[in-house]
Amino acid sequence: MSQSAAYESVQAGTKENRANDLGMTEALLVPVGVNGVYARTALFEQVVESLSACISGWREPETEVLRFPPVMSRAQLERSGYHHNFPHLLGCVSSLEGDEASIHTVANRPDWSDHLAASGLVLSPAACYPVYPLAAARGFVPPEGLRFDVASYCFRHEATHELGRLQSFQMREYVCIGKPETVLDFRERWIAKSEELAGLLGLSHQLAPASDPFFGRAGRLAALSQLQRALKFEMLIPVRSEEDPTACMSFNYHLDHFSAVWQFKSEDGEPIHSGCAAFGIDRLALALFAAHGIDTAKWPRTARVTLSL
Repeated sequence: MSQSAAYESVQAGTKENRANDLGMTEALLVPVGVNGVYARTALFEQVVESLSACISGWREPETEVLRFPPVMSRAQLERSGYHHNFPHLLGCVSSLEGDEASIHTVANRPDWSDHLAASGLVLSPAACYPVYPLAAARGFVPPEGLRFDVASYCFRHEATHELGRLQSFQMREYVCIGKPETVLDFRERWIAKSEELAGLLGLSHQLAPASDPFFGRAGRLAALSQLQRALKFEMLIPVRSEEDPTACMSFNYHLDHFSAVWQFKSEDGEPIHSGCAAFGIDRLALALFAAHGIDTAKWPRTARVTLSL
């Protein structure tokens, strides 16, 4: 089946499926009492696991695989500048400190949470952040660059919690660290690969310039610069509606930001840049259900074959 035929085959049911967000959510995500945080049903996890395996199948040679926990070093995140650029999204791991008696006293007070102290950990806001200090510690970046396949559960303190905007979510990223032309070639390859993947999955999509949600007035200037320099593109796919598609993948060129922070160097003195291709696994799964319905056996054949369902 051609990509265009795949799109046409699902359009008739698309509006009906998306109109039934409540029914879809009940079959896939179970509320746990906190906005934007859900338990995943077996059906949802089946598609998540299939997506993850599918993305692994597209991994380029000489790519190192790393899987990170949902927490990372607070000192490393501070050094990266995240707490200045995105303080409104940050989550910090805090705990009660002291001896047994003092902790027991505080724990029994109604205001116990006021006595929490920040630990050396934060909740990872993106899967790639821990990889840069790890790579920098290895010394010179080789002429061909470095490529990583990373994944993590991530957290962002989102202001809204509509379908597709979770506080806790799964992120998969391919990361490239190397000379500018190496990173730009990497990004172009992954834009093309991701458009092909979206087509095989029968997902209508559009590629659009984008910016990160920087904080404050200075942040708005940073976002404008990011747009003007075409540093970020997003793959927009309908989840809630055709009119307001959701960013399910992003393709980012960091220039020398992480290189300067972590002091990446090449043996020949050439500048080192970085970039990443990021996949919002939960959003992609929701997009598939929104497009094709709850019964995976009735999904388009090309999508089922691509996902080995």
